[in-house]
Amino acid sequence: MARTIMIIDDSVSLRQVVGIALAGAGYEVIEACDGQDALSKLTGQKVHLMVCDVNMPNMDGITFLKTVRTLPAYRFTPIIMLTTEAGEEKKKEGQAAGARAWVVKPFKPEQLLMAVSKLILP
Repeated sequence: MARTIMIIDDSVSLRQVVGIALAGAGYEVIEACDGQDALSKLTGQKVHLMVCDVNMPNMDGITFLKTVRTLPAYRFTPIIMLTTEAGEEKKKEGQAAGARAWVVKPFKPEQLLMAVSKLILP
């Protein structure tokens, strides 16, 4: 059974690129356009990892991260932040909120797949 990864990003094209890379590696993909949309799609199903942007409308990635950590079913789900934010302060804020990895855009799909393979839940 394929493991499921949720991609949370307001860019349709980025979700497509990440989705193609992950599906090509054998993962099932769920997409959400921002933090609110992601929370509405987390209905108790198993999600093995999340890839989340920081800057999004409606609910940004850091707020999403803090919120999802309050949900028992997703408290320990690894989350990789995939963002244009390269500043140390933002990274520290993400790590404090529970981000397990920080990948800066632009990125190579191999770089993301390596982070996914290290962190994804069994």
